[in-house]
Amino acid sequence: MNPSVVSRVALANVVANGVIVVTGGAVRLTGSGLGCPTWPECTDGSIRPTPELAGHGLIEFGNRLLTFVLVVVAFATVLAVFASVRRDLRRLAVLSLLGIPAQALLGGVTVLTGLNPWTVAAHFLVSAVLVAIATLLWLRSREPGVGQLLVRRPFALLVTGIAVTVAAVQVAGTVVTGSGPHSGDPEAGRTGLDPELMSQLHADVVFLLIGLTVALLVGLHATDSPGRVRRAARDLLLVELAQGLIGYVQYFTQLPAVLVLLHMAGAVLITVYTARLVWSVRGPASELPVGAAPVATTAVR
Repeated sequence: MNPSVVSRVALANVVANGVIVVTGGAVRLTGSGLGCPTWPECTDGSIRPTPELAGHGLIEFGNRLLTFVLVVVAFATVLAVFASVRRDLRRLAVLSLLGIPAQALLGGVTVLTGLNPWTVAAHFLVSAVLVAIATLLWLRSREPGVGQLLVRRPFALLVTGIAVTVAAVQVAGTVVTGSGPHSGDPEAGRTGLDPELMSQLHADVVFLLIGLTVALLVGLHATDSPGRVRRAARDLLLVELAQGLIGYVQYFTQLPAVLVLLHMAGAVLITVYTARLVWSVRGPASELPVGAAPVATTAVR
């Protein structure tokens, strides 16, 4: 199969995974988390919402339908990858597909437990992992294969540290969400943790993330590292700053739903740009490792 086709399908997979996270946030922010009070059916004896459930049922049911769209896109991605010569992409494509039924089951548990905040958090975090996998798959599909490390090893380790810190930020963010308002339903429980304390902890980890990203960017420029890595670090920092600004504004304006939804979209972008940074430190399969001298060739006379 044409590599450009594989890349386009893989990009659609990234978009689909990101959209379903944002629409899931809309379900919670509209209080429609239990619009379909059971699972896998919407109500006992019906897969569709009943008129009694009104708008909340339609919103939750619509989000569930998007899962089928995601399955189609992920399945198309697997078919495209397996029809190409890119064996190195197969594991990512399969993981992206298998993550969907796992996520659906977790969503069912979330509904059946009355939107327990810890299962809601896990539901989001699994989605973030799927977004990262889909992003890596798409970026790798645009090159002939994964090559050698393009930066010095300390920088590669710092990139790994940034990725781990992003994961910590996401986890802390879900704890903040589970401790505050916007539970998804008036009857849903909360973690019982202090929202203000959790918000401060979340902010502290964000400051650490921004500091690590700034340090990486300065180091990359000081050592004249490849442009693709510097651009990836720069763009991630810009997204982090924008996300931090939205976070502060929403906190001091009592968490309006619109800003919370923007913050969720920002979390998706943070995941995408972090995956891009991780991808950037290795060049295409044809690239030489950092510090390697090109092989000299002697002309045959």
